[in-house]
Amino acid sequence: MSQIAQRLERLPFGRFHYKLLLMGGLGYMFEAVDAAIIAFLLPVLRPLWGLTSVETGVLASSTFFGFLVGALTAGALGDRYGRRNIMMWALVLFCAAAFASAFVNNWHHFFALRVIGGIGMGAEAAIIAPFLSEFVSANRRGSFTASLAGFFSFGFVTAALIGYFIVPLGDNGWRYAIVATALPVILVLWWRRSVYESPRWLESRGRHAEAEAIVARIEADFEQRGIKLPLVPASGAIISSPAASLGETFKALWSPKLRRITIMTWLLWLSVTFSSYLFFTWIPGLLVERGMTITKSFSFSILIYLAQMPGYFSAAWVCERIGRQYTIVSYMAGAALSALALATVQTDQQVLAMSILLSFFINGVNAGEYAYTPEVFPTRVRATGVGTASAIGRIGAISSPILVGYIYPIAGFAGVFGMTTAVLLVGALSVITLGIPTKGRSLEEIESTEFQAALLPVEGAKESRA
Repeated sequence: MSQIAQRLERLPFGRFHYKLLLMGGLGYMFEAVDAAIIAFLLPVLRPLWGLTSVETGVLASSTFFGFLVGALTAGALGDRYGRRNIMMWALVLFCAAAFASAFVNNWHHFFALRVIGGIGMGAEAAIIAPFLSEFVSANRRGSFTASLAGFFSFGFVTAALIGYFIVPLGDNGWRYAIVATALPVILVLWWRRSVYESPRWLESRGRHAEAEAIVARIEADFEQRGIKLPLVPASGAIISSPAASLGETFKALWSPKLRRITIMTWLLWLSVTFSSYLFFTWIPGLLVERGMTITKSFSFSILIYLAQMPGYFSAAWVCERIGRQYTIVSYMAGAALSALALATVQTDQQVLAMSILLSFFINGVNAGEYAYTPEVFPTRVRATGVGTASAIGRIGAISSPILVGYIYPIAGFAGVFGMTTAVLLVGALSVITLGIPTKGRSLEEIESTEFQAALLPVEGAKESRA
């Protein structure tokens, strides 16, 4: 392990890390607000624009068409050019497109702006977790990254509250709701100017002086607050390489050592994202289809979305106790059982109870997924690995609302949530059979033990001592 990595590993979890958690978490929160608000707009926009069931599903998937592009490209760009700048520009694009969508008058323009905003949202989501996890030591990294993802739950609840209180405010209530989701993002953008580039990424590119300067500033902040840091032991050799081309970076994901991990993360993200967005995008509309009023549907949705919070943060705690793999599989099993039960219930109260359980478990899986994925890829391709997995996941987010538009009129609740159960089981099996343990291991230990042979053949790689 290099000296830079050892100095980051020895830092006690403190104010510096909480600041990163809040800055990254708020990005995820506003992303979730924007993604979730569509569920509360569709019951209004569908009759306003005369949308068919399939058109409604396509509109529900609009953000995720852009998300796929953003996640796929941002990861590779982040590995080549650095994490920080990509994260900042992604947020600018997301905010501008979201705000503009409040002023359109037909679903085609609304769809186009949602796609553009989705590009920024996808890039943001692909960068935050791998970027910020590189600042955190092994003993807190899982709970930190899972807690980052936990901010999604605040976003969904905020969207539900906006949907309940603002959308019904007359003919333009849906426009006010969109403005309310876009404007606060500007504060996060302003605040993030103080974020450092990842020292681990700088070091992997041979930019040791820049990495050293950033770590020294972080250490000085701890020392100014009277926190004495332990001595750093002698460091070993590190491997750094010049920036690879985008094609080389994507190709590395399919090298013999990484191929299994790439397949595992793709299946995991595809199953979880498919199930999550199928459920959370359509549940207010499905409740209306069952005969509830829009007001009752939205009030039920608030309770369902509130269950996300204990789901995320309980999984963040469990991640450090039993490991990421077991956390993902156990919560996924709970989600599958809840979806299976939801396919068979009859009364509104039973639907609410099972929906709350599904919300709890499926978001626990999300927390484990966000903690696990950045750990199983080496630093040189970490953002690309997370970005491509996230992009593949968005295929599920695109397809699931559209599939509901086809399946619900034919098979009802049973068909929709029976499909959800089957998809969740595929994700659980992929983690059990293809995953690797990461609990209590530094990023460098995982990389050297599992993947070093896959990284050495890179042209221009060089060995150095920090």
